[in-house]
Amino acid sequence: MVDTHEVINQVPPLVGYNPATSPALSEALVREGGGWGVDEVAALGAIAGTAQAQRWGELADRNEPVLRTHDRYGHRIDEVEYDPAYHQLMEVAVEHGLHGAPWADARAGSHVVRAAKLGVWNVEAGHVCPISMTYAVVPALRHDPDLAAIYEPLLSSRVYDPTLSVPSGKPGLIAGMSMTEKQGGSDVRANQTTAAPNPDGSYTLTGHKWFTSAPMSDLFLVLAQAPGGLSCFFLPRVLPDGTRNRMRLQRLKTKLGNHANASSEVEYDGATAWLVGDEGRGVRTIIEMVNLTRLDCALASAGNMRHGLTQAVHHAQHRKVFGEYLIDQPLMRNVLADLAIESEAATMVSMRMAGATDAAERGDDTETLLRRIGLPATKYWLCKRATAHVAESMECLGGNGYVEDSGMPRLYREAPLYGIWEGSGNVSALDTLRAMATAPKSVDALFDELDRATGLDDRYDRHLAGLKNQLSSAGEAGARRIAESICIALQGSLMLRHGHPAVAEAFATSRLGGDWAGAYGTLPTGLDLAPILERALVK
Repeated sequence: MVDTHEVINQVPPLVGYNPATSPALSEALVREGGGWGVDEVAALGAIAGTAQAQRWGELADRNEPVLRTHDRYGHRIDEVEYDPAYHQLMEVAVEHGLHGAPWADARAGSHVVRAAKLGVWNVEAGHVCPISMTYAVVPALRHDPDLAAIYEPLLSSRVYDPTLSVPSGKPGLIAGMSMTEKQGGSDVRANQTTAAPNPDGSYTLTGHKWFTSAPMSDLFLVLAQAPGGLSCFFLPRVLPDGTRNRMRLQRLKTKLGNHANASSEVEYDGATAWLVGDEGRGVRTIIEMVNLTRLDCALASAGNMRHGLTQAVHHAQHRKVFGEYLIDQPLMRNVLADLAIESEAATMVSMRMAGATDAAERGDDTETLLRRIGLPATKYWLCKRATAHVAESMECLGGNGYVEDSGMPRLYREAPLYGIWEGSGNVSALDTLRAMATAPKSVDALFDELDRATGLDDRYDRHLAGLKNQLSSAGEAGARRIAESICIALQGSLMLRHGHPAVAEAFATSRLGGDWAGAYGTLPTGLDLAPILERALVK
């Protein structure tokens, strides 16, 4: 009898591929001062490529967290149960320093190495939320040296301990932040949670937070209205005497994606917290935490693009249509090359912002100014590009890409999150304008960076001249166009100075010169696509 179920022309699983071998990522890692971490990044990338790590990602996403408000006897416990795979992912991330290692590492480039590790640890996005918040909490916590002295070493410890106990007695900690309220959203100054001072120096918090991700973290930075105005507070989940803080988990959000991460609504019913920074300066205190999560959103968007591209290229290398491999067919080559150009540009600019962050943390004023204007623009544009990029990559797999087993739907569901987290597109675009108003020297720092590529390409020079004209008449209604232009200029400058010549030429032709229809796969004829695709091949 003929076997009607013989399986042919199917793509083998993408197992054993190390995402650290991406030329764009590895080159940026060295260029931005993290060359000493190449082996560390490769080691984590090797784990990410294993079938075991990929299975952890599938299980953590599929088996969503479950809220347990009470135990069997009726005692209030406010705990979230995770699939064991979630804890496996967290353990690897913490062991490899994705959470807080740069704060305990004096070497230049430590933030860059951490950024590259974040880029290769792409097996599941949900658990990266608490990892990112732990990384971002340290600068804000330093506004209170006494608190920082106790908790910073634990936040940078490479030990993951999910048990519920007094934070100061644990070997390692995970942190979160709680800012958003239902009546205000991104307008955190509209927050209504109150903070009443106590005689012992603590405060009592009462109010409702609309979004608190990773509610099983050990400690949180919370915004609340103190007598002196909106202020930042340190709130542990377990109090120093071992009792549970009065942080009530009302429900977990049902979300489009990011399923492994528990996003909750929290009621502070007389919770105890301690002031960080001065009363009335809560936004200023917590803003660096916001900046660092903004960086991670840009890095994650670039990582999504690389991962989607890799899946698309791998599929095209093994799938035959009309007797030829997809990778050899002209129109598919155009699509894949276009995706590769976008991915490389996103990787270069996001890693440049990681380099600026590293330098800024070490006291470089110029890089601080560059990051001030470049980071919100970069976050805005990469997040806008990521969803369409992942959608096109998924389409390269056809129907196979639309089914859950491929992993592409999960990647697609994650892409819009980064444009929403930390502030939507309008928030990032307007903050780009705010940088010009509140830190005018940031514009000088930006053009010092961009002028390094002048004279290398006429199309870039014209774009730069147009950007200068845009900034001279900047207004809120045009904030998105300005943020986009700034990011494309940064990408163009990096491409022309450091990129592969074929990739740089294609970027300049399409993104700067306008010889491009907008949809991926509409590059003009005459470009040399072979080297672009060679850099994207799964080897």
